[in-house]
Amino acid sequence: MTMTTRSKKKTGESVKSWSCENVKEWLINKGFPQYAKTFCDTHKIDGQVLLSLTERDLKQPPLQLSVLGDIKKLLFHINALRIEVLGPESQDPSNSDSSNEELFTGTQDFITQKVSIHHSHYLDSEIWKTVLSFIYVFTVFLVTAFIMVIVHERVPDVEKYPPLPDIFLDNVPFIPWAFHAAEMIGMGLGAVWITILFFHKHRFILMRRMFSLLGTLFLLRSVCMLITSLSVPSKHLACEKKTYGDIWAKLGRAFEIWSGLGMTSTGVRTCGDYMFSGHTVILTMLNFFITEYTPRKLYYLHTCSWMANMFGVFLILAAHEHYSIDVFIAFYLTSRLFLYYHTLANNRSLMERDKGRRRFWFPLFSFFESKCDGVVPNEFEWPVPRMIEEIKNSLGSAQPLKPKTK
Repeated sequence: MTMTTRSKKKTGESVKSWSCENVKEWLINKGFPQYAKTFCDTHKIDGQVLLSLTERDLKQPPLQLSVLGDIKKLLFHINALRIEVLGPESQDPSNSDSSNEELFTGTQDFITQKVSIHHSHYLDSEIWKTVLSFIYVFTVFLVTAFIMVIVHERVPDVEKYPPLPDIFLDNVPFIPWAFHAAEMIGMGLGAVWITILFFHKHRFILMRRMFSLLGTLFLLRSVCMLITSLSVPSKHLACEKKTYGDIWAKLGRAFEIWSGLGMTSTGVRTCGDYMFSGHTVILTMLNFFITEYTPRKLYYLHTCSWMANMFGVFLILAAHEHYSIDVFIAFYLTSRLFLYYHTLANNRSLMERDKGRRRFWFPLFSFFESKCDGVVPNEFEWPVPRMIEEIKNSLGSAQPLKPKTK
């Protein structure tokens, strides 16, 4: 039996053994002294009965509370106590009142933060998994750069295949500096995210998640680029089919693209890599990670992050570097994959429901999140001492066992 199980069992036994006087003290502490006499003196409600109360019990005789606000607040505190004692899966025993379901799934911050969020009990950094995720995204970026070289050799002739009709590009004039501005926004969001990682207590888990998501998205992008070559979205791009010769020339060009991060600001110029927009993937992923792993009270930061994401997407389109469908699909896939990943990671019951199917369709997720059982809390610290300690522990656990001496 683990320490967590013992502590939960101890708490549960303590509340269940409450006397009527203990319940009276609890009501007074929670701000309901007007009901202390009714609950304890009149109806003899002890700890075990308190845990079994439902919204129907509070509304109907014999209790028959008349103030709706008090009923909802009292039910909230009872449910919070029930979850503390019986676990996050416990709910109102009646399971019939839709209002109680709304209590757990509502959008109010105080409900979401205090009741429905179940933080993970296992928050080991597992640096070796983070290293593997980095190797994964590193390899995928190299593959993507090589695919970009291949598709450049297959760029359709602009004279024969003119730009496709596009609602946005046909109605918004070309802005020469827009693409550089979009890349500057991306670098700004990247600087914010690096700062968050530096101070976040669970930085290695966050890096692991970002590397695995980016790797998967860019691998999918490579497949999309390879199987279909779209015509150049604008004649100003002056993209022409280019042959790089043997495999070593192709690899050399791929290394140039990879080392320059595929950015025009670093002197990299590519053609044919339209479906879907890698710049939009980066902007959207940075935005979602910044807003997910910072406290909710930093709403100014979250607002600025979303504005940067939207302006960056607009600037990509204003530069006529991508079709609208490229940007739309990139934003949709990035946001959906991020949300699906975190929904599974934050809900252990969903992870356990279909283990076999999840391992088949999401093998990387099953591996990287094998020990996660809840939400990763947003906790911050001065990182240097902890990082040194974690690296030492990781290296220590990786050392081979010494043979036993006889």
